[in-house]
Amino acid sequence: MKKAFFILLAVTAYTCAKAQFILKGKIEFEKTVNQHKQMEWGDDGWAASLKKQIPEYKHSYFDLLFVNGKTLYKPGRESNEKTVPWMGDGPASSNTVFSDLNTQQTVAAKQVFDESFLIQDSLRKYKWKLTGDTRKIAGFECKRATTVIMDSVFVVAFYTDEIITSGGPESFNGLPGMILGVVIPRMFTNWYATKLELEQVTEAKLLPPKKGKVTNYEGVDKAIEKSLKQWGKWGTKYIWQIMI
Repeated sequence: MKKAFFILLAVTAYTCAKAQFILKGKIEFEKTVNQHKQMEWGDDGWAASLKKQIPEYKHSYFDLLFVNGKTLYKPGRESNEKTVPWMGDGPASSNTVFSDLNTQQTVAAKQVFDESFLIQDSLRKYKWKLTGDTRKIAGFECKRATTVIMDSVFVVAFYTDEIITSGGPESFNGLPGMILGVVIPRMFTNWYATKLELEQVTEAKLLPPKKGKVTNYEGVDKAIEKSLKQWGKWGTKYIWQIMI
């Protein structure tokens, strides 16, 4: 009996020593957009012509800093892909999102054509459904969850409870750990963590953005919906990209 107790104690000690509970660091995310699929939102003739001029996939990189229940998502390193000058960067290419998970507040800087918005609002609330599926991302065993945003847009997320901060790329949050992967099929877009750096992140590095026309989510939604109303189906899906 005594021997069994010591074996159990040794196994428990080993498991605890092996477990990782990461409190701060920097995560790099690779965002991948299938540009050819997105063009199918528009006129078929126009899309067919444009597809011949641009690559099928576009990759960009963002960094997520986190410490003490706060996160800052911002543009990261430049991609080495060839760019198409006349296309521009597209929506959500320079999003900067500060989230305070303790106070449930966010400050997000978003560029919409020539206008810059500074959104100050409560954190987005997501009704996550946890599943039993898992996958490996950036060396972490991640669990799968799903939700629906903007009434009809299905989202798949993968999170790890080894990083206890319940944040993620863009405005995504609210799972029992850090979100390391997001897939939005209707937007033909995904975000996957490529690496975690255990650098000495301090709150001084997690400063909210300051530039832009101050508003909230409802205000920016009304502003861009009015501007893009005449764009029809393409306009609606452009709004999805901006409002994530």
